[in-house]
Parts: sequence; structure tokens; C-alpha cells
Amino acid sequence: MSNEVVLLNFWPSMFGLRVRIALAEKGINHEYKEEDLLNLNKSSLLLQMNPIHKKIPVLIHNGKPVCESLIVVQYIDEVWNDKSPLLPSDPYQRAQARFWGDYIDKKMQSGGWKTWRLKGEEQEVAKTEFIETLKVLEAELGDKPYFGGENFGYVDVALVPFYCWFHVYETFGKFSIDAECPKLMAWAKRCIQKESVSNSLPSQQKVYDFALQVKKRLDKE
Repeated sequence: MSNEVVLLNFWPSMFGLRVRIALAEKGINHEYKEEDLLNLNKSSLLLQMNPIHKKIPVLIHNGKPVCESLIVVQYIDEVWNDKSPLLPSDPYQRAQARFWGDYIDKKMQSGGWKTWRLKGEEQEVAKTEFIETLKVLEAELGDKPYFGGENFGYVDVALVPFYCWFHVYETFGKFSIDAECPKLMAWAKRCIQKESVSNSLPSQQKVYDFALQVKKRLDKE
């Protein structure tokens, strides 16, 4: 079977970073195509491959697109199932992993965004809610090395890309994730030791510089 793999992505996207980490975990060679989403210049290929949402990431496997980051990660795990499984083999544990992936999708991006875009009382409320989300995740992690236990897996892939945004949240929100959720930070630093993660994530400073650009642009609107 031919295995032509192309990833359409935008480098600071935590959703695209999930796919990059999953591909790295599986050792899958692929072509990377960067989209210029800062300037809203969506390529014709992106519009063709994801005509419904017109968003990254899109994984194109043998000419066929797969969209939505968690669905893409699940697809990668199913197709390349002979290498480093991400989802548990047990159906119940697999369902639980998907539940937490969904929780992360519904809570983390919008919650994190509000910590650095809102101001005053609204920001304080957003910050409290975001820290609570982190504490829920920390409680689920418990004393395990990774969310699935001893091995890096699906929930880790879903969450760890947000680590490169932590400096943005903390700086603008004026709080410390390490002080609020030390076990979660220890988990993040453990994940960063993995090459699939460290080679995929941009630096926190680079993401912060990007956020400053976005903030200046949005503040002018």
C-alpha cells in the first residue's frame, strides 16, 4: 500500500501539534505544508481538502483528507497500528481516553484564550475557570507518569501541545501554573523529554512573540 502522507498545518496551533506528535511517535515520514493563517491566506489545497470547516490540521493520506485533530490522531493510531499504540486496547479504557480528549478540546483552548484576551473582572473569572480546568486534569493524572499509566498515549498527545502556550497564559493572566498544578507541570516536563514532543513543539518564547502579534492586531480592531 502506498503511504503518501501530507500534513497541512499552522505552526502555533496546538491542534496541529497533536498531529505532528502522533506522526513522530509512529515514525511516519510525511510532507509538511505550512498555512499562512496569521494573514488569513488559506491555500487552495486547504479549502479543497477541508471545504466544511476550512481549518487546519488536515492529514492527507494517499490523496484522501482526514480533518479534526483528535479524529486525525485516532486515524493515525488505527492505520499505523503496529507502532507505539496511542489508544488503549481495552474498549472501556479507550472510551475513557476519548472522553478526556473531548474534555480537553472543550475546555483548554477557549479557557486559555480568555486568560490573555480578556481584561479586568472578566479576565479574573476566566483565570479562575481555567485553573479549575487544569486542576480537574491534574486530578485525573493523579500519581501516574502519563494519563494512560506508564506509557505516553492519546490523552498526553491531546494535552501536551498546550504546554507551549503556558507562558502566554501565565504572563498575561498573572498566575503560575506550576504553583497551582505542580503535578501537571511535572507531567508536562516529563513529556518534553520525549523526542516526539520536543522536536514538534515550538518554544514558549516563539509562541509568546506570536501571541503579542495577534494581541496587537486584535486590539486595533
